[in-house]
Amino acid sequence: MLGDSAGRETVEAAIRDEARRIGFDLVGIVPAGPPESLDHFGDWLEAGFDGKMGYLSRRRDAYAHPDGVLTDAASLVMLGMNYRAEGEPSMGPMTGEDQATIPARVARYATGSLDYHDVLRERLATLADFVHEQLPGCRTRGIVDTAPLLERDFARRAGLGWFGKNTMLLDREHGSWFFLAALLVNRTLEPDAPHQTDHCGTCTACLDACPTDAFPEPYVLDARRCISYLTIELRDEPIPVELREGLGEWVFGCDICQEVCPWNRDAPATHEPAFEPIPALATADALELLGLDESEFQQRWGPTPLERPGRTGLVRNAAIVAGNSRRHEAIGPLVELLEDPEPVIRISVAWALGRIGDSAALTPLRQRRSVENMEDVQDEIDAAIEAVSAGSTPR
Repeated sequence: MLGDSAGRETVEAAIRDEARRIGFDLVGIVPAGPPESLDHFGDWLEAGFDGKMGYLSRRRDAYAHPDGVLTDAASLVMLGMNYRAEGEPSMGPMTGEDQATIPARVARYATGSLDYHDVLRERLATLADFVHEQLPGCRTRGIVDTAPLLERDFARRAGLGWFGKNTMLLDREHGSWFFLAALLVNRTLEPDAPHQTDHCGTCTACLDACPTDAFPEPYVLDARRCISYLTIELRDEPIPVELREGLGEWVFGCDICQEVCPWNRDAPATHEPAFEPIPALATADALELLGLDESEFQQRWGPTPLERPGRTGLVRNAAIVAGNSRRHEAIGPLVELLEDPEPVIRISVAWALGRIGDSAALTPLRQRRSVENMEDVQDEIDAAIEAVSAGSTPR
């Protein structure tokens, strides 16, 4: 039965139905082959826009064909799962008891109770079992953004959406609030029609809203300036001085270019309980994050996406957010971190104290400067002392 056209169509329809039944909102099938955007990807790497994400260049050849992920891959089932929670994040002016906190924003995809990788991998395993029942003897491999596969390219060719000017994949119904996943199969499946149209028109809202100017041109992202890259991928290094103010309240990731996109205004809410925001992440507090030691970090954030930048990266980010708040309440926790063993944290803390500009930080900064033995940290402390003394922000 599976050898004729009608049989194949029945199998594809069954796969689509099963994918939707287990929670995927978008599903399409595409033949395995060279990605259409492979040259664009190569140019992007040559421009250095990948920053410190050296694994992309190291695996460059593997992106040339999906058989670098699954030998003899013939088809890809491309999948999307909505993660947009009901309502909008609340980050307005603080009053009353809220004055005891400093808002620290976490990208929506990371505010749920479980890491999305775990959720999607579980569903992919279920779908793979179903495909094996439909196609006995086949081989499959499920992928959730960790393998050398240009998922957006294949998702567009599978009909899931178009590339927005912010490089996100956009769907008319779900906007860009969805995760991508792929199930590679070593059998030929009837493909869906690719998405041929671009519905962004003349809109440049996403490009205009980026506070760090991370888009040198439409459809091109310079990751080195992207807040998501800076807060997550740039681990164990200071965030460049000229980009710190642009972080604003973002302590992990960024949603700005998605929040301003017109296609996201009426996107539906997710039905997946694991993606519903938990209070500790939906309303994160920079002051609380500043107080994390390694044990507390692992206990609280180890099972979540916030584990990726490590304790050093997350506390560094919280220090930048605290500095951007210019709140006096941050001085005490920041001063304590002047003694932190991680130079990256000390650098960020000194900058934050200088940005707040409160004279209460002057003595602790001078005391730390008298014993600090790392030149980069010394320079940052000197700039902070000068800013506090002058009553202005550093550099």
